[in-house]
Amino acid sequence: MSRSLSPSARRRREGYLFCLPGMAFLALFLAYPLLYNVWTSVHDVDLGQLLGGTERFNGLDNYRTVIGDPAFWHSVRLSLIFTGGSLLFQFTIGFALALLFARPFPLGGLLRSLLLVAWLLPPVVSGTLFRWLLDAESGAYNALLEGVGLGALSHDWLTDPATSLAGVVLANIWIGVPFNMLLLLVGLHTIDPELHDAAALDGAGARQRLRHITLPLMRPVSVTVLLLGLVYTFKVFDIVFVMTGGGPVDATRVLSLYVYEVFFTFFRFGQGAAAGLLLLVVPLLAGLLYVRRLRHEDAAPTGGAV
Repeated sequence: MSRSLSPSARRRREGYLFCLPGMAFLALFLAYPLLYNVWTSVHDVDLGQLLGGTERFNGLDNYRTVIGDPAFWHSVRLSLIFTGGSLLFQFTIGFALALLFARPFPLGGLLRSLLLVAWLLPPVVSGTLFRWLLDAESGAYNALLEGVGLGALSHDWLTDPATSLAGVVLANIWIGVPFNMLLLLVGLHTIDPELHDAAALDGAGARQRLRHITLPLMRPVSVTVLLLGLVYTFKVFDIVFVMTGGGPVDATRVLSLYVYEVFFTFFRFGQGAAAGLLLLVVPLLAGLLYVRRLRHEDAAPTGGAV
């Protein structure tokens, strides 16, 4: 039977066989949990019903309950603030560092390697580190302020609802800056240096070259970096949980912690599944807009000869 197959059909069949392990992995660890989560979100499931196997179908009641919960919208607002603040400073600082390391200088490779430590450390370790740094009694930041004569500025950073979210954002910025720097640095290396040389010969200064050459050519890479940062940051759980646990007074209970509490504190699995799916809305919409933008750019005419 296999001998009657044409060479192209045989190659196609071999390609499917090579894809089978990856497809099986995706089906087992991605598709099945996602579909089971969708199934749970339309059933009334608590701990007793889960153990007894008596789940009751309730349609969209779980979604209505979650959307009608003021705590859910409070967590959405905190997640948007957390994500927006993190992305703003991660991208800005990362881009500045990428511009710095784009040109070789003594010890540049060593400094770049040291910056990667923040990204390589597990988030739990980074969260524990910043929890110690911002501690009210033995924290290094308060000790530094007192050492330079600014002890009046010492503060209970993570126990004050007014500053706790800023402290968590600071830790997440420290983690994300190296990732932004690396991707943006790769993008900078793809720009032809002759463009900058020609602009410099025409009298363009460094600021003009940055505005009219670097930034426009870096736009595709920048959009990709921001999208990846959005997808990762909006669902951050570990660093917030380690540093504050969602407190004080729910001041840092972002959406991922809201989902966790509904699941594992109140054992309302149906509502937790619904909230978990709603957590995917923002990253999913961002991804769809990005794919649509890429398709639009690919379909746009490149222009012909003048």
